[in-house]
Amino acid sequence: MIVRPQDFAGLLRALLKGSVEFIVVGGVAAAVHGAARSTYDIDIVYARSRENIDRLVAALSPLRPYLRGAPPGLPFVFDRDTVERGLNFTLETSLGDLDVLGEIVGGGTYESLLSKSATIEVFGMACRVVALDALIRLKRAAGRPKDFEAIAELEALIEERDTRRNVE
Repeated sequence: MIVRPQDFAGLLRALLKGSVEFIVVGGVAAAVHGAARSTYDIDIVYARSRENIDRLVAALSPLRPYLRGAPPGLPFVFDRDTVERGLNFTLETSLGDLDVLGEIVGGGTYESLLSKSATIEVFGMACRVVALDALIRLKRAAGRPKDFEAIAELEALIEERDTRRNVE
């Protein structure tokens, strides 16, 4: 696996500055909730409206998005047509790796995850982040060994949160 430098704050800033409707999921969401695991990309679920796709494309185009793992020189244009015809994209950008998901296993679309998310400060910016309970369901549905390993830590964070609430 090639590990590239990541500017998570820069990626989120570009999306927010572009008024893109998205929810942070995956490892960065876990970190926001207090998990200690490392992550090498940002995963977002984005709204699939034509207007939002246009904002997504405009926000990411200056960052030279390219399909992660694709051979150099493979023709790839990240534009409205590409995003509308596709759904999920694993991208490398000039600021780091970004998974752009129109739908996520176990959680569905942006609209279905909206009620399972909250606006939380991430790197000093207000971002929508999937709730901890929903994140556990997403990890369980993904079914990868690394997700099952993360679930134990996420469940411990819920227990810790609940214990604090009961003490207060």
